[in-house]
Amino acid sequence: MRLRPLLLAATLLAAPVAAQTGGDATNRIIDEGTNHSQVMTTVQHLTDVIGPRMTNSPNMRRAEAWTAAKFAEWGLKNVRKEGFPFGRGWSIERSSVRMVTPRPIQLTAIPIAWTPAAQLTAPVIVAPIRRERDFDKWRGKLQGKIVMITLPGTGDEPGQAPFQRLSGEDLAKLDTFDQPRNDPDAQARRMKRVGFPKALDTFLKAEGAVAYATMSRGDGKLVHGEGYLFERADNPQVPGVEIAAEDYRRLARLAKSGPAPTLEIASDVRFDDSDQNAYNIIAEIPGTDPKAGYVMAGAHLDSWAAADGAADNAAGSAMIMEAARILAKTGARPKRTIRFALWNGEEQGLLGSLAYVEQHLAHRGAPSDPPLNGDKAYYGWPNRWPVTPKAEYGQLAAYFNIDNGSGKLRGLYAEGNPAVVPIFRDWLAPYDAMGASTVAMSRTGGTDHVFLQSIGLPGFQFIQDPLDYDSRIHHTSIDTFDHLKADDMRQGSIVLAGVLLRAANADKPLPRGPLPTKPVVTDTFTYSADDD
Repeated sequence: MRLRPLLLAATLLAAPVAAQTGGDATNRIIDEGTNHSQVMTTVQHLTDVIGPRMTNSPNMRRAEAWTAAKFAEWGLKNVRKEGFPFGRGWSIERSSVRMVTPRPIQLTAIPIAWTPAAQLTAPVIVAPIRRERDFDKWRGKLQGKIVMITLPGTGDEPGQAPFQRLSGEDLAKLDTFDQPRNDPDAQARRMKRVGFPKALDTFLKAEGAVAYATMSRGDGKLVHGEGYLFERADNPQVPGVEIAAEDYRRLARLAKSGPAPTLEIASDVRFDDSDQNAYNIIAEIPGTDPKAGYVMAGAHLDSWAAADGAADNAAGSAMIMEAARILAKTGARPKRTIRFALWNGEEQGLLGSLAYVEQHLAHRGAPSDPPLNGDKAYYGWPNRWPVTPKAEYGQLAAYFNIDNGSGKLRGLYAEGNPAVVPIFRDWLAPYDAMGASTVAMSRTGGTDHVFLQSIGLPGFQFIQDPLDYDSRIHHTSIDTFDHLKADDMRQGSIVLAGVLLRAANADKPLPRGPLPTKPVVTDTFTYSADDD
């Protein structure tokens, strides 16, 4: 008789997650995600070993191969790369920007992505240029100059601490319903601004400028290096560098008091044209019911080149991978397939998740509409009509995204979908003591769930403690492993695995909105064409 409890316990431990009760499955997920976690080992390899993962760069190719191999090693199925057209790869081999007169100073600076290499010495000119109408002011004045195109301004004065964890009051403020709005005039203005970087490069080249410089948008000797002219036909002709705000303002002061400082720029950057397709990495835990569809979780694997892309977004990618490993290790056999995605090209306009939507879920626009890329895709695609569902449109039951650093998961945004609120509260209940219990009505944007939302599918973002993500880490030269929080990432992997399993075994898919139709705008109000 004394052996029966031991035999029962052994049987429970050996049983797959789907065969256990909900509490048993949760406990096994928590045990695997705490006592046997590999999330920090994963993220350390992505950052310290592989490093920055610019889309289509050699490092990104290494990351694609390594993550796919890890998924396969952990026993996931249907591991594959899904390609989509992107453009040239680009990476930094080495770079240096020095002021050489009136005295030598090594400046904190970085080449701007997809600008060409440079070996030059030239004087600067402060010529703030924000719009095409500013060109006329500087015609005939830029020959042989390094053009400082940012208005210098003054130092920042932060009004809050750079590191933050969300209080109960902070979380409560997120629970607001944001009414959808349609503003065609604002959309037209955004699309016009998309063409400005190319127009600026053409203008600077025609005026004989030898390089241009921008000022970092934040103080603290941080630089970013973002640039978006990655398609071969749009690649810049003029070298560009971003200079730390403190160094940039010094140059501007010296230029105003005269004579203008002279800079030496040595930028060794490399283009890679070996494969102009970018690749999403997909892996699955197959469901037991082929008619039940699938749930999905994703994070973007690509990063900028200023540092190692740790918080943005090796952290999210590692949590996606760890949730997959936990569920595979615990023998999960969900009703629905659980699909994991590591997106590419997010930093250039959510291009990987957009490609997935177009390949699997729905097409927006008429057959004759030209393809979109970069910012044109980000701003233009959600405003193409009609929305035409594809084969998997009805199969996706839920999508969950992680892309806000390594902070603890505090809950889920309902993304303006009130019908999911009680469901999410139930799914998060086991993780209340871990701090992940909030369901907030707010909508979020700027990352890989938004294109799913734009076609009426249930795509959601997790609420995370911000830490110092926005204040100093996001896209900057200090986005390294040192700023990641291991306890938070273990918690996030557990919560994600648990939510995914509940979604995969739920009786019904999550409630979704109607298939979007083109809004009709009058002088005073917006309404759907179907309301006529």
